[in-house]
Amino acid sequence: MQLFDQDTAIVTGAGNGIGRAIALALVREGVPTVFADVERETVHDAVAEARGAPAAAVAWVGDLAQPAERERLLADAHAALGRVTMFVHSASPPRHERDHLFAVDDATWQTMRAVNLDAAYHLGRELARRMIAQRIPGRMLMLTSLHTETPRNLPHYSTSKAAMAMLVKEFAKGLGRYGIRVNAMVPGAIAAGGFVASPELARHIPLGRLGRAEDLAPMALAVLSNRIGGYVTGTSIVVDGGLALTNWFDPPDFDDAG
Repeated sequence: MQLFDQDTAIVTGAGNGIGRAIALALVREGVPTVFADVERETVHDAVAEARGAPAAAVAWVGDLAQPAERERLLADAHAALGRVTMFVHSASPPRHERDHLFAVDDATWQTMRAVNLDAAYHLGRELARRMIAQRIPGRMLMLTSLHTETPRNLPHYSTSKAAMAMLVKEFAKGLGRYGIRVNAMVPGAIAAGGFVASPELARHIPLGRLGRAEDLAPMALAVLSNRIGGYVTGTSIVVDGGLALTNWFDPPDFDDAG
C-alpha cells in the first residue's frame, strides 16, 4: 500500500534519535522532507544516510528556542518544498538528571519550554494557517512523553511535555473542521538521541528490553498517513513496550536544597 501521495514534511530534531528515524522513514516512503536540527554535524549526517531514498532530504540547521529561527525554518521549508503537508515536532533540549526541582536554573527552564512548547505552538499554528488557505489535509505529530502524567524529577521537561499534550488536543479540536489531524506520540525508554538508559531499566518493561528509535517510525508513518490513520486525531499513541504500566522513578535527593 502506498502510504503517502504528494506529501511533504518538516521533521524537527531530525539529526538524531526518534526524529531522525521518522525523517528517514518518510523519505524512504517518497516524502520530500526537511530535516531540522540544532546540530549541524548530526543533521548533515542524517541527510547523508538518506541518499538514495526515493525522495529528497533537505538539511536545515537552527535553534528553535529563538523565534526568528522558527520563522526562518518556515520560510526555508516552503522555499524547498513548495508546500508542507506534514509536521513532526521531535526537537527537545538535552535532559540532565542534575536539573531537579531545586537545581534547574531559569535559563534551562526557559530553553526547554521554548523548544518543546513554544516552537510546537508557533510552527504548528503558522503551518496550519497555510494548510487552511491551501486546503491541505495536513497532519501534525508531536513527540510528548510518559511524563506528561508521571513525574520525572525534571520539572522543566515534564511540565513542558504535559503542556504539549494539551496543545495537541487544542490543535486537533480547532483544526479538525479543516481536515487537519493532530496527534501525539508517546515514547517509552528509547535508547537514542542522547538518552542513555541503564540496562536495569529493562526489568521494568513488560516486553523486556529498551526501545529503539526504529520502533517508533512505523507507527509514526501509520498515524501520519491518511490512508491508515485518516480517522485518528487528538489522541496520544504510546509506544513504550509497556513501561507506562509502572512508575519506576524514586524521589530525587534534595540534600543540597538548602
